[in-house]
Amino acid sequence: MAEKLDLISKRIRTFHDFPTKGIPFKDICLILKDPKALAAVTDLFEEHVRRTYPQVDLIVGIDARGFLFGPLLAQRLGVGFAPIRKKGKLPGPTLSVAYSLEYATAEAEMQEDAVSAGEKVLIIDDLLATGGTLYAACELIKRQKAEVLGCLVVIELKYLNGSEKLRSTPVFSLIQY
Repeated sequence: MAEKLDLISKRIRTFHDFPTKGIPFKDICLILKDPKALAAVTDLFEEHVRRTYPQVDLIVGIDARGFLFGPLLAQRLGVGFAPIRKKGKLPGPTLSVAYSLEYATAEAEMQEDAVSAGEKVLIIDDLLATGGTLYAACELIKRQKAEVLGCLVVIELKYLNGSEKLRSTPVFSLIQY
């Protein structure tokens, strides 16, 4: 596990003042470029989920980088994948929730039939910062009467206390800053 985490952490770059001044943006593009690093992320998530949440029914990925890791994990686990997108990007009836980012405000939505009542769901994204995006995702899942088992992130910025916003929802992060 330590070897995989080391490989992953070496593939994360920081770009200062992006997308706005004062934001240290954590870039995961080198993870995606390196098949061993991408496999390490998927392996570690899979091991955690099989050990902790064997009852999971669905992986929900957050726009856009949750779409990169979510389908890989869902396929490995033999479960489905559903997207949460930025408002206005999904056809058909949708549910939406407004939320705050560390540098802006946004609105997330998902199709009304993406999650069924009673399903056990894990939410995946690349980064947990202030917790606004993951909180909104949890609210969307709960509105559909499904159970949020937990959240999975590649990177957690602990100094922003985002997991506090999620309170009773467990967060599993691979790399913490």
